[in-house]
Amino acid sequence: MKAVHFSEYGGPEVLRYGDFPDPEPAPDQVLIEVHAVSVAPSDWLVRAGRLTNMFPQSFPTIPGRDGSGVVVALGKDADFAAVGDEVVFKVSHVELGSYAELIARPREMVVAKPTSVSHLEAASSGHAGTCAWIGLVREANVSRGMKVLIHGGAGAIGGLSLQLAKHLGASPVITTCRRINIDYVKSLGADIAIAYDDEDFRDHIADCDVVYDLVGGEVHSRSYEVLRPGGIMTWLIAEPIENHASKFSVIERQAVIDDDPAALREVLDLLGKGAIKPQVVKVMPLAQAAEAQAMLEAGQVSRGRIVLQVR
Repeated sequence: MKAVHFSEYGGPEVLRYGDFPDPEPAPDQVLIEVHAVSVAPSDWLVRAGRLTNMFPQSFPTIPGRDGSGVVVALGKDADFAAVGDEVVFKVSHVELGSYAELIARPREMVVAKPTSVSHLEAASSGHAGTCAWIGLVREANVSRGMKVLIHGGAGAIGGLSLQLAKHLGASPVITTCRRINIDYVKSLGADIAIAYDDEDFRDHIADCDVVYDLVGGEVHSRSYEVLRPGGIMTWLIAEPIENHASKFSVIERQAVIDDDPAALREVLDLLGKGAIKPQVVKVMPLAQAAEAQAMLEAGQVSRGRIVLQVR
């Protein structure tokens, strides 16, 4: 098969597009013909060696944490799918990833793709939507009438988080983003949008029930000030944080993205119903994965996901 792979940590130039051994499905796995995969920030962070403490690699390896495709073969015990099924799948960062024409996946990493959603749309929303769901639903239990602040609302996770918070009945839904993205995040459901490149969000809001921090660092530290006592700060790993929850009498919860397929199934159900919409910013061929990661690393992608079209 053709795949994008690398044999050492480094810049985008370490990525190679070429032949790689075909995977053989284990008895409890299905073999998937990959049609589309997303390009996530963690992909380049892993490639650059920035996350070796969490995701050490065995070389050569293939990047990519999710994708969409069609089942083409079954392991002898794989009774959870049939040949021809269209599916969305997940991959951990310590496995051979999704930037490839074929991949083998077990039951807990595979969910049926809604027929109304394309492979490109599904790939753009799989991992990003799972992050949104786990942060807002599983960790923060967002419900109707809650005042919710989402940092980084124009990005792939942020954009789906805005839509999900709106769907759950949060009001108002507030976000931070670049000035150039104000109209974009409002189109996704933000009631209040604050331009972080020339404003301090603390000057505009207070007494939030939930803050979902997708940025970290100094943004995280300042966010305690806009939570009500007893409010919830939930966060994804981004810039390093300092936990001041006890000082501000709030609850702090990390959104740990695990292999539970329930979140992905819920996200795909909402996509299939049109309750949330995928945010595909650019489609590129698999062979241009290095260019796609370079764009992400350089901060040239502030809206949605780049998707690599494999087939």
